[in-house]
Amino acid sequence: MRLTPGPARDIDLDRVDLFDLDLYTSGDPHPIWDAMRAKAPLHHQVLPDGREFWSVTRYDDVCRVLGDHREFTSERGTVPTHLGTDDVAAGVLLTSTDPPRHTEVRRPLGAKLTARAVKSWEDSIRRSIVRFLEPALDGGTFDLAEKALLLPAMVTGPLLGIPEKDWEELVQLTAMVTAPSDQHFQQGSEAATLAIAHHELVSYVKEWVKTRRAAGGEDDSLLHHLMSVRPGGAPLTDEEIALDGYSILLGANVTTPHTVSGTVQALIERPEQFEKAQADPSLIPNLVEEGLRWTSAACNFMRYAVDDVQIGAGTIPARGAVVAWIGSANRDESQFPDPHVFDITRDGAKRQVAFGFGSHFCIGAPLARLTLRVFFEELLQRFGSVELDGEPQHLRSYFIAGMTHLPIVAQKRKTP
Repeated sequence: MRLTPGPARDIDLDRVDLFDLDLYTSGDPHPIWDAMRAKAPLHHQVLPDGREFWSVTRYDDVCRVLGDHREFTSERGTVPTHLGTDDVAAGVLLTSTDPPRHTEVRRPLGAKLTARAVKSWEDSIRRSIVRFLEPALDGGTFDLAEKALLLPAMVTGPLLGIPEKDWEELVQLTAMVTAPSDQHFQQGSEAATLAIAHHELVSYVKEWVKTRRAAGGEDDSLLHHLMSVRPGGAPLTDEEIALDGYSILLGANVTTPHTVSGTVQALIERPEQFEKAQADPSLIPNLVEEGLRWTSAACNFMRYAVDDVQIGAGTIPARGAVVAWIGSANRDESQFPDPHVFDITRDGAKRQVAFGFGSHFCIGAPLARLTLRVFFEELLQRFGSVELDGEPQHLRSYFIAGMTHLPIVAQKRKTP
């Protein structure tokens, strides 16, 4: 998906297809979202197969849909790939539950992922990122988007309790879940790809739990911690642990790589921003927030209206599917002046909703922010310049905005 929009053009909103994969692979959805925010803040679309959904694109409406589980439930599925067929794991899978169960499972895990807690992992994360960047220092072509897919596993694998030998396979499987139509990850049809990935990921966590139970003992990994969670006072079953572990693996792997590559591309296209950040490292935390806003790697989330709901000057009927477009909310002019300008000094960049909003706000946000900060600290310290060495290739997905290829050439920074 293009992150820098092309020229403004007339948009016929009655003919817009927001599930057209070409729109995200080679097209430009931002002018469409701009028009929707201005003219149709509640947009209705019926797909050729009869499935229908409503879309909200304004910042305040997106926050309302994601923030109020009494009006908009997660318990039928939260990603557009489930549209028309309720998620079989709804009510159990962490991402497809509402409070109070969602809170009861999430709270003890969140205690392990606060900003203060993850701070102790900074040295380990920095070592992983230095290791990741080393091959780019030889001056040859380095495909950042392709390589970055493994970066979250390098950072979070040890924290989750997953051995290095399994990282590459799990990254491939999580990519299959979020981009089942992309040729790099597809195995058969889209439905087959989703089924294979779901089965393999859940089976992996089940086997992990079985092995840990047999070995006994305790460790500090997040997956092991999940084994001690007791929502409603009862321990999770192995099936529930497997599904929640599946949810954690997806959250850990699928967005950070695309935030990295999309933000680096923005800096390449705007060398003055690169130089500004390099000259003043105190800007890096704000660079991270602007990068999160700019890339909006989790492009949308889905909910279902519990009853008829009035929103965006229209009505979503009871049980209607509503897609909240994160990528649009983060370019809403009411919140972000000149939203299509990438500016690392932007005031208010931290209002971005790339991590979602409300009870489902990304549990790993402190870890993601730390990882991104350390990444850009090391990139700007080590590289004097970064340039494109070929055309970016965009991910074929309407759920995750990202790239499969971003070939770059980096020059070492000269020491004073």
